[in-house]
Amino acid sequence: CDIIGFIQMGPDKQKYSEKKKKAWKIFDRIYKRYDLLNHVLSFGIDFRWRKKLSKLLKKQEGQYLLDLAAGTGDVIFSLLKHSPYIRRAVGLDMSFNMLGYGREKSKKNGHKNRADFIQGDANRIPAKNGKFDVATMAFGIRNVPDPEVALRDIGRVLKKGGTLLILEFSLPENKILKRLHLFYLRYFVPLMGKIISGDVEAYRYLNKTIEDFPYGEAFLKLMENSGFKDCEGFPLTFGAVTIYRGYR
Repeated sequence: CDIIGFIQMGPDKQKYSEKKKKAWKIFDRIYKRYDLLNHVLSFGIDFRWRKKLSKLLKKQEGQYLLDLAAGTGDVIFSLLKHSPYIRRAVGLDMSFNMLGYGREKSKKNGHKNRADFIQGDANRIPAKNGKFDVATMAFGIRNVPDPEVALRDIGRVLKKGGTLLILEFSLPENKILKRLHLFYLRYFVPLMGKIISGDVEAYRYLNKTIEDFPYGEAFLKLMENSGFKDCEGFPLTFGAVTIYRGYR
C-alpha cells in the first residue's frame, strides 16, 4: 500500500469506547451472513444505493479511493464496477473477519490488484495527509464513538477538493412512512437477523443506532462543522437512506 501512502500502525484498542468495542465484535460474529442479510433486509435495493454512489463521483480519471467501514467490500466492488474513474481502492475496517471475507471476494471478482483491505480505526486513519481523491463510508459512521472526529480525520487524508460520500440510514419525513419504517426496524430487522444469522442481539443493537443517529440537515451540519464544503444530501427510497456528499 506504499503507493497510496499508508502508515502501518495497528488500531488503538485502549481508546475504544464500549460502543465501538461492541460494534466491531458484532460484525466479527455475523460476517458470514452479513451480505445476505443486507440484500434480504433491503429487498435487494442495496445494489441500487451503492450504484448511486458512483453517479456522485467527480468525472476525473485515476482517482484513489478510501472506503471506511468497508466490511466485506461491497462498496469498493460496486464502485470499481460502475465507475471508470477509480484507479485503486483501499478498504479500512475494524473487523478482522469481515476484511478476510472481503479479500476472498476480491480474488473471486478479479480485483485483487486494484483493492487492498487493511484493519484500522476510522477515528485514527492509518494514512498520511492528503493521499486520497475520494472517501466513502456506507452504514458505518453511526457506529463510530465520535462521528465528528472521524469526519475530521477523513478530511485530513483527502486531497484538497477531494470528495466525501456517506451512505447512511435515515428516517422518512412522511409521518406514516416513518412509523412504518420504525416498526420495520424494531421488529422485522431483529427477527430476520435472528433467522438468518442466529444473532438477534446484533440486529437489535444495529437498529437502535439508526434511530439515535442524526440525519438530514443535522448530519449535513456535522459535516460542515468538520470542515467540508458544499454539503448536500440525497434521500433515497422515501428517505430510508441518504447519501451525503461534501468536498474537502
